Amino acid sequence: MILLTPELRAALSANFAASMEAQHDDRLHDPAPVVKFFNPVGAATWLATELYENGDTLFGLADLGFGCPELGCFSLMEIEAIRLPFGLRIERDLGFAAPFPLSAWAQTAQRTGSIIQAETFLNRASSRFHKLPPSHGG
Repeated sequence: MILLTPELRAALSANFAASMEAQHDDRLHDPAPVVKFFNPVGAATWLATELYENGDTLFGLADLGFGCPELGCFSLMEIEAIRLPFGLRIERDLGFAAPFPLSAWAQTAQRTGSIIQAETFLNRASSRFHKLPPSHGG
């Protein structure tokens, strides 16, 4: 499986450019993750929001399954090089959609101890929010 399609690369690179521009203007830049990678036989999970100009360095939330997810940079080449039992490799979650900014993922993952638990929590919160009746405030 190709971990980054040209479309994902473009979206991640655009987020990097927007991040650099926001830093220059002292603005907050907190995009939703673009892509999720995971270990199909373990707990390691990565959410990426940006791809640096070198084409290898990703920024996002990394969780190696030890209960301490962290924001930071990680290498696409290193993730692609991981060899797992039974000939498996790190995979991209094809159905991943992230309606929440990276900060919400990071806070929730740090509270729950993993990206996997954070995803469950955020999906439940999102589904409850969408089921609320419309507000009739005045």
